[in-house]
Amino acid sequence: MALLGAGLFGFSNLSSGISANGTKLSSKEFRAELTAITQSPNLQCYLSALAVQNFSPGSGDATITGTAAGAWANLRVEGIAIDQYVTSHFHVNFSSAKEIALATSSLEGELTQAAQTNSLSCPGASADAIAAMPSEMRKAEIEDQAASMYLLGKLNTTIAITAPNIQTYYEQHISSYDTICVSVAVVSPAQVAAFSADESSGATVAQLAKKYSVDKSAVSGGSYGCYGPTNSSYAAVRSDTVGLALNKYSTPQSVTYSGQTFALFVAATKRTTTPFTQAAGAVVSDVQHLNASSASTIKSNILYAAAITVDPAFGRWGLSKTTGPGIFAPALPASGTVTSPSILTAANSTKYQ
Repeated sequence: MALLGAGLFGFSNLSSGISANGTKLSSKEFRAELTAITQSPNLQCYLSALAVQNFSPGSGDATITGTAAGAWANLRVEGIAIDQYVTSHFHVNFSSAKEIALATSSLEGELTQAAQTNSLSCPGASADAIAAMPSEMRKAEIEDQAASMYLLGKLNTTIAITAPNIQTYYEQHISSYDTICVSVAVVSPAQVAAFSADESSGATVAQLAKKYSVDKSAVSGGSYGCYGPTNSSYAAVRSDTVGLALNKYSTPQSVTYSGQTFALFVAATKRTTTPFTQAAGAVVSDVQHLNASSASTIKSNILYAAAITVDPAFGRWGLSKTTGPGIFAPALPASGTVTSPSILTAANSTKYQ
């Protein structure tokens, strides 16, 4: 395993790993996590979305960039610090099957939401990404998620993430989690006026798609499938169709199609209620989004007070003026300070031997 940035960082078996307030993640465990990330494209995708950092391998199959390794170390430190804070201050643990199931669903929802927010189409479901984690990594991530959920429940400015509260929020916003079937029309800018005129004259969604759309879905009247809350494209579909009556196209969006600019029209053709069991992850994710501001404040306060140590190979613990305390990518020498090959060659002459 290596960290490949502008240089090469080795992982020594004597590496000190990462610790927060005495709770330690060993170098061996951290290396195992990085290995799992490099070996699972699906896990890479979701973690890239979560950290807003590319976790794809470097120049070798068992490598990851120094910046990405630092980003993952930062997420692990945050999780460990929050978990340690909750268990030490509130004297709780999260071992019941119900707590583990809710935390797992919440983590799945957070990963899915992150992928949607960053417009990433991951090759599998978020549940598959969690399953690809080594057992200790998976256990730690779920426990950290449970601790975060518990802590949020203690803040007066947030909606406590408990099973009853999530159920209530779902019932109050049930239409926001409908499974939505859509049709699309990809229309040449020169045809938009005619498209709109035909729509005003009563042409149906299917008729308009068949007549004007250049997309292959035109043959089926623009039908593009149905999307539920667990689908990685759900957030975009929900946003594009919010407030639209059934079988009415949205206002056009400018899209690039086959290298050219076209107008995209989207219509919801059917909406069905999604059962709570299927929507729970998305509901938890939405509530977490509402809680994000308060959560960010308490997280920063915990990290400011925490005693953090990080092996220099994994990153540097420091303070950013914009994002607060966190781990930065391992330090690299400036390009101007690296001895050139010609100087090294000259030094290897007879008089230096």
